[in-house]
Amino acid sequence: MDVSSNGKRSVLCLRYLNSRICKCIAILLVLLIVRAIVFPFSSVGRIEENDLVFIRNRSPFRLDKFLEVPQIVWGLNNQKIAFARACLTARMLSRTLLMPSLSASLFYKEVERLEPISFDKIFRYEEFNSRCNGFVRLGRYMDVSNRTKPIEIPKGSGRKWTAERDFEQLKEYSKEPFDQAEVVRIEGKNPFLWHDHWPVKDYAKVFECLVLVDEIEKEADKVISRIREVGSEVRSKLDLSATGAKARMLLQPVPYVAVHMRIEIDWMIHCKKLEKRSKMNQICSSKEEIVNRVGNIIGMKTPTVVYLAVADSLLNDSSISKGWKDGFVPLEKKKLGIDEIYKKYPYLVQSAIDYEVCLRADVFVGNSFSTFSSLVVLERTQKLTKTGVSNLCGTDVRWRSYAYNILGDSNGARRWIADMSDLSLKKISYGSNDTSCR
Repeated sequence: MDVSSNGKRSVLCLRYLNSRICKCIAILLVLLIVRAIVFPFSSVGRIEENDLVFIRNRSPFRLDKFLEVPQIVWGLNNQKIAFARACLTARMLSRTLLMPSLSASLFYKEVERLEPISFDKIFRYEEFNSRCNGFVRLGRYMDVSNRTKPIEIPKGSGRKWTAERDFEQLKEYSKEPFDQAEVVRIEGKNPFLWHDHWPVKDYAKVFECLVLVDEIEKEADKVISRIREVGSEVRSKLDLSATGAKARMLLQPVPYVAVHMRIEIDWMIHCKKLEKRSKMNQICSSKEEIVNRVGNIIGMKTPTVVYLAVADSLLNDSSISKGWKDGFVPLEKKKLGIDEIYKKYPYLVQSAIDYEVCLRADVFVGNSFSTFSSLVVLERTQKLTKTGVSNLCGTDVRWRSYAYNILGDSNGARRWIADMSDLSLKKISYGSNDTSCR
């Protein structure tokens, strides 16, 4: 054997291998560079460095930089939207939102009469940060070191202050020199009136993180337990000698339907003006129309308990429990004996209890131009989506919702789900006759 020829072959082989290895390394480096440019923060989970939290495919938010907003006002669900909008604004500015004050009372036109209440008196602070970890974050004022003077963002108003101008302003305040300030403070109108720049799914994510404090949740549990008790009492009065399928049906708990019955004085004034302004006639509903459309919902099993979620103090109709079809057992707070639970709390807590009762109902029926109803449907749609159901508009799925102000099949209320792909919260904030189900 020729040793020299074998040596030459070995050298050539090594050169060939080295060439291939170099090419592979070069290709790998190019891929890593491209990945770093296109997906700068695409690592799995969270990376914490110098008080920065980098989120996958998201801008970082600073743990030592904060956004401060004014006291949040109006009704409970307008306040929830305002809060979510403040969270998403803080996220855009790469900041932690300082825990805002909510409003326990409803005198939104008389600011001096507003009763402030801390966010953590209604919702669990730690639970919020746990559930929204890596998306948005709440901070406390004690976290601020006051190293720098706060910078104020004057929010514009009027027709000239467009969504585009508002968005450009926010982008400017996310850059130097503004991003160096420890605290950026929003001035001007309350956050609910800010322009909307975020998709429904982002709002839904924030709403999922809102969990009532134990005291309020227990009160909601009491109300729901009482509704279920009445259902059991109704069931016990039925034919106990039944057999077969009927007997099995009698063993099942009586479902409860929550109806957000918007027939209060203030609502009727508002909706009549809205109908006139928008030239629509699918906003207001009389008590009779609500009763008929709820009674004609396809697939509604009887007997069923109907919880009437209504602001009793603003109600000018004492006959709301009359006129219902056989098999429907209407219940309002006094009839249930739970009005004392509500009376000991301010408006905001009363509304929070009713919201939870409606959210957990077997079937929910509301008005598509009501923010309260729209947010309940949004959260129920979110829960339904996560179950993997293919037909969200089906009549046999859990957490079904309906709009009584829009005529549906068989003269019943229209099946209703929230459009989770919508790019803004306009339909939910201001109402719509589009229920996403035909």
